[in-house]
Amino acid sequence: MSELDPHSEKILSTLEASGRLTNIELARRVGLSPSACLRRVQELERAGVIQGYRAIIDRAALSPRITVFVTVGLAQQLHKDARAFERAMDAAPQVLECHNIAGHVEYLLRVEVGDLAEYKDFHAHTLGELPQVQSIVSHFCLDTSKDVRNRLVR
Repeated sequence: MSELDPHSEKILSTLEASGRLTNIELARRVGLSPSACLRRVQELERAGVIQGYRAIIDRAALSPRITVFVTVGLAQQLHKDARAFERAMDAAPQVLECHNIAGHVEYLLRVEVGDLAEYKDFHAHTLGELPQVQSIVSHFCLDTSKDVRNRLVR
């Protein structure tokens, strides 16, 4: 999909803020008729611009969570090693995000655990047992002042 017009941009920003709007309410907020708004939303979905809708869960409300940002350096920069590492991270439920990055290490992970013992186990028995891993540096999150993924408009 090429450039978006102002109506489509407004649809996207409105849905990002509140994905549960009815089509009628969305159309009202963006200044389109309901049928025109629905056609645009469906086209944005078909084009892959809108990839889905989700509930934002505050996991801390369910149980206390510790967020750890982990940088991981691989022993070798071989494609097969990177894929093996990524598969292992896909299988690890503690890993919520796995980013291949440029810099002095290859990966940045966002890990969530219930306590330090769970993180120690993940560090030792998941990351620590992968032959591809050369270095692990853990950064424990003290607070989050901004996270646009969890933005709520009330």
